[in-house]
Amino acid sequence: MDRVTRHDLKTDKFVEEVGQTVHYVDEHRSEMIRYGGIALAVIVLAAGGWFFYQSRKAERQVALMHAVETYNAPIMPTPRDGVKSFTVQADKDKALSQELNDLATKYSGSEEAAAAVYMLGLNAADAAKLDEAERYLKRASEEGGAEYGSLAKLSLAQLYAGTGKQADAEKLLRGLIENPTMFVAKDQATLVLARIIAKTKPEEAKKLLEPLRTVNGPISRIAIQAIAEISSGK
Repeated sequence: MDRVTRHDLKTDKFVEEVGQTVHYVDEHRSEMIRYGGIALAVIVLAAGGWFFYQSRKAERQVALMHAVETYNAPIMPTPRDGVKSFTVQADKDKALSQELNDLATKYSGSEEAAAAVYMLGLNAADAAKLDEAERYLKRASEEGGAEYGSLAKLSLAQLYAGTGKQADAEKLLRGLIENPTMFVAKDQATLVLARIIAKTKPEEAKKLLEPLRTVNGPISRIAIQAIAEISSGK
C-alpha cells in the first residue's frame, strides 16, 4: 500500500493550480485553519451569557493558534530567537499531539475542537497511521459542522481513494459536490472526484470536467488539461 501523506490528502498538482477559486491548497492549509475559525460568525447569545461566550471563544482561538504554530514549526538543529522550532521530529509530534488532544477535549463541541481533531487526522496520515487518521477524520466530519466537517470529508475521501476504498471516496465527494461549503468549493470536490475515477470511469470523469472548461479563471485551464490527460490514458 502506498504511503498516504498529508499532501496526498489535501491537494496535488491536479487541483493545486486552481488558485483563488479553490482556496485550500496545501501551502495555505494552516493559514486557512488559523483564520477560518476567527472568521466564523459569532453566535448572538442572551445578554447574560454573551461576555462569557466571547471570553471562551477567544481562549479557544488562542489555543488553536498555538497548536497551528507547533504544526508549522520547523525542525532545526540550532533554535533561533523568536522562532518556534524543534530539534527532532519526535519532540514536535509529541508536543503537537498533546496540544491538539488537550484542545479537542477541553473545548469539545466547538469549531476549534473540530479543527484540532481534523489536524490530528492529517498528522496521523502523514505518519502513515492510516487507521488512526481515518478515525480522527471521521470524527471531525461528524462533529465539525458544515465547514470543518467538509474539510474532513474531503481528506477522508482522499484517504479512502489511496487505500482502495473508491466507492466510499466517491460517496463523500458526490455529497460535497451537492453540498459545497465556504471551505470546500463545488469545483474543488468535482476536480478531486474526477481524478479519483479517471482510471475506472474515464467517461464520467470527463463529463464532470466538461462544464469547468468554460469557467472563468484558472479552473478552465485545469479542466482542459485534465480532460486531455484522461483521453491520452495518462
